[in-house]
Amino acid sequence: MADTYTQLYVHIVFSVKGRHALIPKKHKQELHKYITGIITNKKQKLIHINSMPDHIHILIGMTPNVTLSGLVKDIKVNSTRFINQKRWTVGQFSWQTGYGAFSYSHSQIPKIATYIENQESHHSSKAFQDEYLAFLKHYEVTYDLKYVFDSVVDTASEE
Repeated sequence: MADTYTQLYVHIVFSVKGRHALIPKKHKQELHKYITGIITNKKQKLIHINSMPDHIHILIGMTPNVTLSGLVKDIKVNSTRFINQKRWTVGQFSWQTGYGAFSYSHSQIPKIATYIENQESHHSSKAFQDEYLAFLKHYEVTYDLKYVFDSVVDTASEE
């Protein structure tokens, strides 16, 4: 073939370190706009983005000029820097190590975009941890539960 043609749709999910509710609702749209810029600058297509105070969902159309891991790293590093420069949180903000990524066909895009859009109502009855584990089980991803989420250490109780 003389050229490269792809159609790759990926739903990326990752959480705030310790799953703390640190993404302020009042700054959510500004964060989404910033992340959209990162994705666009990497020549990828943002289809939908939404976040809850403790995690984020991003649906993108990918081209093969970047790796998924490199794109997620750029999103996390730059959005962390952005949030910390804006001082939206007390102390340092950071994302949890790792992420989930799930691929879809073109025909599934409307359903996944709607799912991402409806995060607030969805999480009124289901915690993020339950949602994420359900993704892993549904897509038959092998995992060890002790490595899925960063531990939250209570330093006050260690002293």
